[in-house]
Amino acid sequence: MNKSELIAAISEKAEIKKVDAEKFLAAFIDTVSEQLKEGNKIQLVGFGTFETAERAARVGKNPQTGAEIQIPASVAPKFKPGKALKDLVNVKEEAVETKEAKKAPAKASAKKKK
Repeated sequence: MNKSELIAAISEKAEIKKVDAEKFLAAFIDTVSEQLKEGNKIQLVGFGTFETAERAARVGKNPQTGAEIQIPASVAPKFKPGKALKDLVNVKEEAVETKEAKKAPAKASAKKKK
């Protein structure tokens, strides 16, 4: 899904005009970006947490020449999904696995009894 498809989906779900959905998305992105730049954490319970992580300076290798290069320290944005989001994303796979797991032992035990 790209940005314009996301705007269309927000517009449809919230029953608002696409222009308003675009303004909302822009405001959300700007606000999250500004807060992360200031070093703040944004926690949306059930959805996830936006925060920053400090990366230490390190030595790397140029893949073309093999020469060692110094990679400076930096601050990287990161997103940690919340439990509700993880559960929502994984519910289909778990349901299929659970059904298969329940069926498999039942068939095996039925064969052993005969």
